[in-house]
Amino acid sequence: MDYRDEAPEIIKGFLIYHETIKGHSRKTVDEYYLDLRTFFRFLKIDRGIVPRGTEIEEISISDIDLDFVKSVTVSDAYNYLSYLSRDRVKNQRSRDAEYGTKASTRARKVSTLRSFYKYLNVKANLIDDNPLKDLDVPKIPASLPRYLTLQEAQALLSSVDGKNRERDYCIICIFLNCGLRISEIVGLNIQDIRADHLRVFGKGSKERVIYINEATAEAINSYLAVRKDIAAIDRNALFLSNRRTRITRETVHSMVKKSLSAAGLDADKYSSHKLRHTAATLMLQNGVDVRTLQELLGHENLNTTQIYTHIDNAELRIAAEANPLGKFKP
Repeated sequence: MDYRDEAPEIIKGFLIYHETIKGHSRKTVDEYYLDLRTFFRFLKIDRGIVPRGTEIEEISISDIDLDFVKSVTVSDAYNYLSYLSRDRVKNQRSRDAEYGTKASTRARKVSTLRSFYKYLNVKANLIDDNPLKDLDVPKIPASLPRYLTLQEAQALLSSVDGKNRERDYCIICIFLNCGLRISEIVGLNIQDIRADHLRVFGKGSKERVIYINEATAEAINSYLAVRKDIAAIDRNALFLSNRRTRITRETVHSMVKKSLSAAGLDADKYSSHKLRHTAATLMLQNGVDVRTLQELLGHENLNTTQIYTHIDNAELRIAAEANPLGKFKP
């Protein structure tokens, strides 16, 4: 898919703005396009522009123009959210259809719509009034991220085996010690490796430095000793697949699940992203302050990082016990 070929001009300008001016990643911009495409496809059904019963995935939005965009009301948006909540298939590729998207998914789509209309109103000056400026975001139930305990993390590292042991151990070691995203690990190049740090490109291609500890340095060096003898097709890629090309996210996900099972851990409960949560939690439990953690994880907003401050109940318990009134009885 390439939005530059598919998107109508009114939407294309918004996407180009976010890619070139805001510096958002191609994946993020593609998600914006998919969100807007689904919204306008829904409106064409809801307004009777296409026959009832038409499969939503088959509807073209190539004819969406400024007049159509200006006709949208906040009621249209709430009707769309109702459709997402009740009638939208969760996974288009699944054989067993489940209906109703998560609140977090709907919140992201609301964010896209609000951003699109704000762009048309404030940046492009194509509309005089923003009809969705007061569109509410669905409330997302608060939930704490799952993470491995120190003992479980050690068991996971000890379980890694197989013909790609050095590679797989190195990947899991980086997850657990550095807290990188899976996209950041997959994107690592050999030239990003330094003696005491990694050069990492996060969301929006933002560069940051991640210092590595002794265990991670040893894991990287052990893998590089194997990597140098591989006739890589992608010479820059640090981590290679069995086909000697850059390893994919899917391969990493599968490898992590396999290693979790080998360690006797619930592979359905944990995932590669939970290893990032584990790194963040272990560092916070061992004295890293939340501002430093924010920089290390590459979070733009401190609120994203602060979710980890609610995890360490042991520290909260110690603080409660330390209160001199804790044993006072009148």
